[in-house]
Amino acid sequence: MSDEAPVSWLVIEPGWDVVASDGTRVGKVAERIGDSNVDIFDGLSVSTSLVSKNRYVPAEQVAAITNGTVRLKITAEQFKRDAEYDEPPVSEEILPESASWRQRLRRYLGGS
Repeated sequence: MSDEAPVSWLVIEPGWDVVASDGTRVGKVAERIGDSNVDIFDGLSVSTSLVSKNRYVPAEQVAAITNGTVRLKITAEQFKRDAEYDEPPVSEEILPESASWRQRLRRYLGGS
């Protein structure tokens, strides 16, 4: 483990190294997944190569976050076996009670 001070999940950026518990570099952060408004970290999308599909790592499998590096609780073998990624968890915009009927209709029809 590094002697670097831990940092918040909110500062994780694409391109940071992702390292398994056995010290193997397994990829780079492609996307940080969570809701910063309520400080909920869901996990990471990890890029393993230019031609491979990204892999998902749930927040529960993150051991430490230091500047430029995310360390996992799982080994490289577990990462390869368990971390298939499709899409980040769905997040939904909830309109306030004061939203107009036009805003609600636009949201219902799939517009912004």
